Amino acid sequence: MKIMDCTLRDGANVVGNGFSAELTGMMLRGMTENHYPIIEFGNAKGIGASDKGFPAPVSDEEYLKIAQPFLDKAEIGMFLNAKRYEAANVELAARYNLGFLRCGSDAGDAHLYLEQIKDIKNHGMKAYFSQMKAYILSPDELAEEARILEDAGIDEITLMDSAGCMFPDQVSASVEAVKKAVKVPIGFHCHANMGMCSANAVAAYRSGADILDCGLLGMARSAGNMPTELATALMQREGECRELDFYGLLHYLDQELIPAMGKHGYKPPLMPRDLILGYSGCHSAFVKSFTAVAAETGVDLYQLIVETSALNRKNPSEMLMREIAAKLA
Repeated sequence: MKIMDCTLRDGANVVGNGFSAELTGMMLRGMTENHYPIIEFGNAKGIGASDKGFPAPVSDEEYLKIAQPFLDKAEIGMFLNAKRYEAANVELAARYNLGFLRCGSDAGDAHLYLEQIKDIKNHGMKAYFSQMKAYILSPDELAEEARILEDAGIDEITLMDSAGCMFPDQVSASVEAVKKAVKVPIGFHCHANMGMCSANAVAAYRSGADILDCGLLGMARSAGNMPTELATALMQREGECRELDFYGLLHYLDQELIPAMGKHGYKPPLMPRDLILGYSGCHSAFVKSFTAVAAETGVDLYQLIVETSALNRKNPSEMLMREIAAKLA
């Protein structure tokens, strides 16, 4: 299982059509330092969208320049709305050694855009494809379109719950059908409009999905996406994604991204400390004691909560907290 972070593309919808150069660099650094392997960035509406009435604070070429120091640290790419395809944009992405372009169209329309996929591949990049509004097709219809895409040379297919309206049984049926139909990796992109993104992500994983799309602090269009930090917690609870630095990401959010996004009026739906409580099974009544012990002993609060709760989630004593703190120190 891999996590594809879409904050710098889908998440940019919370500030318009794109993040500033400063925030883009900050997030690329934060994600690569914590070992997130796939990152989609740039204009929220895709490469070339600025010329189609969707201007971002930074041009496509400037975004590509910002990404250069990080290209050897993660697989980094941009979205390409199939309806806005222009050969010059594919050439631009290839010139800056982008890892992939993810072409997207409404589910059922992929056959109209096979030449775009061919062009991406001919330029030496991976070609991903998003079946947007995946819920408008039956699982069998999604699978049939996936076969067409695989025959066209696609490298990965993402089922997108674009309106956040799907339920876990529908997700499972769709993922299972597509997995049976093709050999390429299958991703799932969920939104939170019905509050089902976490349940849908787990359903997708347990049904064989290879990649989960998500966004830091839940940032994405409309009601938002599944937070990257939550996806990490869920997958690590499932024994996956151990290469990701979960604690490092949470501290990055606390210390850098949350304060930065607060200046834009963005409030995360889930704070890192609350996520740790759920991840560890620690009741919030014990937070004050954990915080005091962590501050006094100089150990990481989040690790202290997790390690102590692994031994006692019912009523962890201060003595136990201090024993664990001594080991962590």
